[in-house]
Amino acid sequence: MSTIIHSSPLPKVDIPEVTITAHVLRRASALADHVAIRDISGASSYTFAELSDAIHSLAGGLAERGISPGKVVGLMAPNLPEYAVVFHGVAVAGAAVSTINPTYGPQEVRHQLNDAGVSILFTVPMFVETALAAIEGTETTQVVVIGEPVSGTTGMAELFAKPIEQVPVDVATHTVVLPYSSGTTGLPKGVMLSHRNLVANIEQFLHAVHYQENEVALAALPFFHIYGMQVLMNGLLSNGVTTVTMPRFDMAEALQAVQDFKVTRFFAVPPIVLGLANAPVVDEYDTSSIRQIFSGAAPLGAELAAQASARLGCEVVQGFGMTELSPVSHATVEGEYRPGTSGVTISNTESRIVDPDTGEDQPIGGRGELWVRGPQVMTGYLNNPTATAETVDADGWLHTGDIAIIDEYGHMTIVDRMKELIKYKGFQVAPAELEALLITHPKIADVAVIGIPNDEAGEIPKAFVTEAPGASISLEEIQALVGDNLVSYKQIRELEVIDLIPKSTSGKILRKDLRNR
Repeated sequence: MSTIIHSSPLPKVDIPEVTITAHVLRRASALADHVAIRDISGASSYTFAELSDAIHSLAGGLAERGISPGKVVGLMAPNLPEYAVVFHGVAVAGAAVSTINPTYGPQEVRHQLNDAGVSILFTVPMFVETALAAIEGTETTQVVVIGEPVSGTTGMAELFAKPIEQVPVDVATHTVVLPYSSGTTGLPKGVMLSHRNLVANIEQFLHAVHYQENEVALAALPFFHIYGMQVLMNGLLSNGVTTVTMPRFDMAEALQAVQDFKVTRFFAVPPIVLGLANAPVVDEYDTSSIRQIFSGAAPLGAELAAQASARLGCEVVQGFGMTELSPVSHATVEGEYRPGTSGVTISNTESRIVDPDTGEDQPIGGRGELWVRGPQVMTGYLNNPTATAETVDADGWLHTGDIAIIDEYGHMTIVDRMKELIKYKGFQVAPAELEALLITHPKIADVAVIGIPNDEAGEIPKAFVTEAPGASISLEEIQALVGDNLVSYKQIRELEVIDLIPKSTSGKILRKDLRNR
């Protein structure tokens, strides 16, 4: 059985042995007075010099409060310039950041605080109530507010102190960020990413996206999610791109920003591309500055990409990644888009296509699970060696759980998925989490959740339930339970009552059987 490895067609890149903050600020002195990051509303803005000063000053204040290597700081906020200050302030202090979805409910936040061992939680005024409720019964001792503090919290302004330089860490092994991902199965797990993982992935992107001087990018995709964190926040700043943050996506506001700031790069997910292709409001704005729309987080259909491209007169391309890959493994090189594909294996990366049933490598055009190896592969899941070993094998290959093909041009296309994960508008929804909640309902005897295709969202969660004896349950009752406990994108959108949930002899839900119904 021969191994068929698809190496990157792109030139190899050098990966500097530096921390992520040193890499992100590598152009700070050359671009001292250039705007690094600003809010869309103008509420907040930092030049590269100001950003560097704020990061090192916050690091000093955090160090004084005992934040040091081995400690974890939670960051639960929408996109705003201070996100980068907190993220890198923590990194300079030698600690790790765990980024938390700000729309989570207290229960979901508490799980992450406990699992990651968060000692201080940063948030914004809007989410203080959730933060204070979430820290009850955890080791998180302090809530810091980016903005005006309220009773029981500390204002971020109080934390700025005498600046410090980077606390020494081993860039190859030291965890700098702990985003949470469901991987291919189960509940969200902390993904341990090192400084080297993050720096490597920014450099590996070099030959795919060619940033010029004076570029401006719209950053509407959430920084708590690996795509927003790495491709946008860290990737843009390290390349000297002015980053315009949007706390939540609104099409008209985004288009106004494109027109006002002459945005050259528009990073999107498929539902946003759908809007750019179809929404009448697009015609009311000058979008001629956009050089490229880059889509990720979920597969983008070839027709939709072509439609948006024709309307906006620019390239609409896509890439592929996972939180566990820091995140990019495949990207479309500017000017080399092939419809429907996610581009080529990026620099310093190898891919394999392996038949999940036989374990045999597939030739060009053959279908199989996509395996990836490179310096961007995570160091592992936090406190979960079993899940780590199931995802990354002894030879360093990360098994993505996605079924793909690689064509004769080296371009990769995702064609199906093995993993249970549902991708709703680019967000991960773990069936196991929904099933664990739904089974608590007195009217439900057994339950299984799968994703079903949907034009607008990509996939939507559908529940199959068997009812408790004498009971009858409605979709509304299920939605009320989910709405009270989980973030809105995890909501069950369809319900089917069946006599028996199909399971294997070992008790695993046979989701394929449910999909085939």
